[in-house]
Amino acid sequence: MKKYFTLFAVLFCTFAFAQVDDMQKMLDSIEAADNAPQGKEYVRATFKTTRIVNFPSSETTGKRLLDFRIMHRFGDVYSGSGPFFKDFLGNFFGLDGPAGIKIAFDYGINEWITLGIGRSSYDKIVDGTMKARLLRQTMDNKTPISMTYQGIWNVTTKADPRKAQGIDKYHHFTSRFSYSNTLTIARKMNDRLSLQVTGFHVHYNMVDDANFKNDIFAAGIAGRYKLTDRMALTFEYAYRINQYVPDKSLYQDPMSIGLDIETGGHVFQVHITNGYGINEVQFIPYSTSNILKGQIKLGFNISRVFTMGKHEGSTY
Repeated sequence: MKKYFTLFAVLFCTFAFAQVDDMQKMLDSIEAADNAPQGKEYVRATFKTTRIVNFPSSETTGKRLLDFRIMHRFGDVYSGSGPFFKDFLGNFFGLDGPAGIKIAFDYGINEWITLGIGRSSYDKIVDGTMKARLLRQTMDNKTPISMTYQGIWNVTTKADPRKAQGIDKYHHFTSRFSYSNTLTIARKMNDRLSLQVTGFHVHYNMVDDANFKNDIFAAGIAGRYKLTDRMALTFEYAYRINQYVPDKSLYQDPMSIGLDIETGGHVFQVHITNGYGINEVQFIPYSTSNILKGQIKLGFNISRVFTMGKHEGSTY
């Protein structure tokens, strides 16, 4: 594991010198409010963005704020075949491999509801998101947890490669649809530690094989530990519950370890993960790399928040 942490530290140093921008004062005031004595107020910044790594966090985007995110996954650092260093250096830490990219926009209707749209390069998926707070942890602990629901509708725009031979599995447009439902329950344990449990449901209108199930269920755990005011370690893991394919060992439980770096209005997230797909309908059922065997991918998320009109309240 020392090899991975060394590479991770190098990547961190690259991002650590990111420029502090014009939203620094606003985030400083939010941090001060978080640490100040409060009465019956909501707990803020359980997580610093709406995504932990791949998992949605319990946070919604603040009222009248637009969150622009770029999410990027490189290829396998080590494919699991051949001598480690030959494979490792030959793939140049996975940077030579194919990249998975997602671009997304989330807008805070108010402090409780966020609407979003995104596009993933893998499977050419366009998605629409609705995220809503159901409960929010309070400083007086009368509400000890935060609970958030997220629903995503997806449509793939890719063509069936067999279409030239007269075969088109997307003959019916609704066959292109897939959906995910996520329920998160989180608690900010103290100023440094936040924990979250997550339930996932994924549904495909059409699957690739008659022996595959249309519905996939998973349960996840995630967390964040603040190292400094601007840096935090994150992790996430999901256990796939049902037998949705005949041989479930062909795919792996999704797992990620990351580092959040705050620089004003930006949050940089660098991480290692075994998921190539970035959408829930991809990484929950169909992650193929085994992180315990060194089959990891480097990745990063960049979140930039813009104020749209008069903003009241916090970023998250």
